[in-house]
Amino acid sequence: MAILTLIRADIMKNVTCFDTSRRDRHTLSDMTVLLRNLIASLPLIALPAVAADATVETGITGIGPALFLFTIAVALFLTLVFRKAASHVARFITRIIGEFRIKRALRRRSPDVLHDFILPGAYGGLVRVDHAIMTAGGILCIQTKHYNGVVFGGEDEPQWSNVDGVSKRRFLNPIIQNEGRTRAMRQVVPDVPVANLVIFTGNVEFTAAPPSNVIKVSELESFVAKFVFGPSKVEDWDAVWMTLQAAVLSDEASRKDLQAQIGFC
Repeated sequence: MAILTLIRADIMKNVTCFDTSRRDRHTLSDMTVLLRNLIASLPLIALPAVAADATVETGITGIGPALFLFTIAVALFLTLVFRKAASHVARFITRIIGEFRIKRALRRRSPDVLHDFILPGAYGGLVRVDHAIMTAGGILCIQTKHYNGVVFGGEDEPQWSNVDGVSKRRFLNPIIQNEGRTRAMRQVVPDVPVANLVIFTGNVEFTAAPPSNVIKVSELESFVAKFVFGPSKVEDWDAVWMTLQAAVLSDEASRKDLQAQIGFC
């Protein structure tokens, strides 16, 4: 019963945090944390309750206590499994909410925005760009990363790490990864400044100050408003955007080729 009390207290703590943060920008992150904790706690809540049912014999000579202890052990094991599954659910929700927030913020800054499109690679092959936005001084080539927890990684390190509860994963340095996409875009519009930007969504924290072109989704609008591109001689920005749109490969064959390319790598 002490375990159940602790679990209920933890759940109520998260609920209280969720209610308190309803008025600020962390509300959506608290929702994913609450959902993950609820899913992970299900075995510890449900199975001991079953074992403690009044129909089970109890006493020194009965099997009630043994069954209860066995159920607790199973519940602890399942909790580990559920916790990992809960992390996947939280990450899925983070991705959906994060993409929505990014698209909404970009629409507020410019009418010229592209999402999830394919371009010819700068060195052959194809690349998929998550987002692109044209501003008064140039184009931002954006890659998104949807994580919760802590992110480790330096600007020049080939791989970064993410620790979220009991889950740990490594992923390619998004700055380096997105640089190939940025160069592909520069190849399409060679006279236009194109900048590399990486956006993290979810309830994420960095162990050290991230590079200037790595931000959280909550910082996106202010970043776009304040970002200064290099010098440019472009006079017709409408023509620039039309050139980029014309280079986008939207046919099914290109998408299949890209999937084949990713699968081969």
